[in-house]
Amino acid sequence: MKISTIIDGVERRVAITPETVKKYIDLGFEVVLPKNAGVSAGFPDDEYVAAGAKIEESGLVDDADFYVCVKPFLASFDFKLKSGAHLIAILSPFRNKETLKTLSDDGVNCYALELVPRITRAQSMDILSSQSNIAGYKAVLEALSFYGRVVPLMMTAAGTVRPAKVLILGAGVAGLQAIATAKRLGAVVSAFDVRTAAKEQVESLGATFVSVDANSSGETSGGYAKEMDEDYKKRQAEKLSQAISKMDIVISTAQIPGKPAPLLITEQMVKSMRVGSVIVDMATESGGNCALSKKDEVVEVDGISIIGYTDLAAHVAQDSSRLFARNVFNFVSLMIKDGNVDTSDEIVQATLLKNLSGE
Repeated sequence: MKISTIIDGVERRVAITPETVKKYIDLGFEVVLPKNAGVSAGFPDDEYVAAGAKIEESGLVDDADFYVCVKPFLASFDFKLKSGAHLIAILSPFRNKETLKTLSDDGVNCYALELVPRITRAQSMDILSSQSNIAGYKAVLEALSFYGRVVPLMMTAAGTVRPAKVLILGAGVAGLQAIATAKRLGAVVSAFDVRTAAKEQVESLGATFVSVDANSSGETSGGYAKEMDEDYKKRQAEKLSQAISKMDIVISTAQIPGKPAPLLITEQMVKSMRVGSVIVDMATESGGNCALSKKDEVVEVDGISIIGYTDLAAHVAQDSSRLFARNVFNFVSLMIKDGNVDTSDEIVQATLLKNLSGE
């Protein structure tokens, strides 16, 4: 069996690293990669060759049995994958229905890694967690690149510089990493989440939890945030309005699986912030948490910078690639039994896009 990847010149991360090349070979694969497949992530071809991979100088490997990718730019595929091939990647099935249906009609088996179930046995394959950790860290650093003041408390002979006040909206994997990073840098950190269970996690990292009284736990049976009723949303808006007006940096990570991101930061809230403040909206791919953010852009409104990057993990491409590649290898290894492909595992089945003509 042959395994490869697809490069498109947009995504900086790579789904196969020199480390995982050796593991795939041990699993029985021949690893053939397009020329310069990992260069943007800091992995030159000679490292892949040393690990046992072959390099296709033309840049196209059109006869592989498996293709593992991060986010393939589906609209720009300039060759057909062979019937029976397995495409494993972040596929965003709700946004790429037509292209994925075409691939399926051609006999390609498509697996969306973002659908890996959150069960104990699948933790080592959870690409959302590994990439969100990196993104949460990078969100803080991006905010600081636009923030024109220092972060920690500084006491000098010329006077005292107060610490930056940072608010994190959403205390999932990305939010908790953002809290930890901002705390390490010396900021005074607060955080909000609709899930009451998040309070303990937030406070364990040394941040203050912004509470809004609720009649429910704010989470689904799977542990995700759920959409709240209108009365709660009104009280939430009032509480966040008070908090945001006092902040120097706001990082929003809130998302609801399968739905548009909740609007948490209104235009009025943005304009209540001090000149020089920064907002990082990590949810712009699903609509955004801020009314004024724009996908993959930085906009300035009345002296406040609003960052809407959707590829924060890719800004730290080497480490995020290492983690992603390990997640993917663990997933692929579930599909190989005694040298043959077996897709019967419940984790694999949960990601397989079966009804592409429907939902």
